Amino acid sequence: MGVVILLTSIISPLRTYISGHFSLAADLPFHLCGISALICAVIPFLKNKQPLFDFVFYTGIIGGFMGILTPQMSDYDGSFYVYFVFYIRHIFIFTMPIFMLQNLNLRPRKQSMLKTFLILNILLAFIMPFNFYIGGNYMYLAQPPQVENPLVIGPWPYYIIGFEVFVVLLLVLLYSLSKISLKKRVQQAV
Repeated sequence: MGVVILLTSIISPLRTYISGHFSLAADLPFHLCGISALICAVIPFLKNKQPLFDFVFYTGIIGGFMGILTPQMSDYDGSFYVYFVFYIRHIFIFTMPIFMLQNLNLRPRKQSMLKTFLILNILLAFIMPFNFYIGGNYMYLAQPPQVENPLVIGPWPYYIIGFEVFVVLLLVLLYSLSKISLKKRVQQAV
């Protein structure tokens, strides 16, 4: 999975650049799924996976699931390649953290929810002005996604506050589910 994500992380922007449609405002990996994909591309090759796992456990599952549930393919050019890569990448960033949880004995640490929330807000503090400077919409901070998304409530900037609330709820939910998974594995071993 890591190799596939790594290859698509290189091939897709290169393909867009060669076609003459590359745009700084749309084609950098600054969406949450792009950031998660880059982490998922390198994490299989790292010895100490835990720090990145703590982040991608939440962002990969949340971002990958929302990407599959409410797809927005802003770079769709009518080709099967873009369609296929979009879904493969989102499925992999969703399933890799689950695979690591179930098979590599990685668990989100106690402070991982807080750290992930802080990192997301630090990213927001850098990406929002960058969006306004280049006319981009990374992490959907300049305008809401152009899809029916149940987590988008209200116009800009109010939906961003809603995102913050939903992120906290989803972080707590995922952390709780990871603990249930651990308890079931311990019970099965006994």
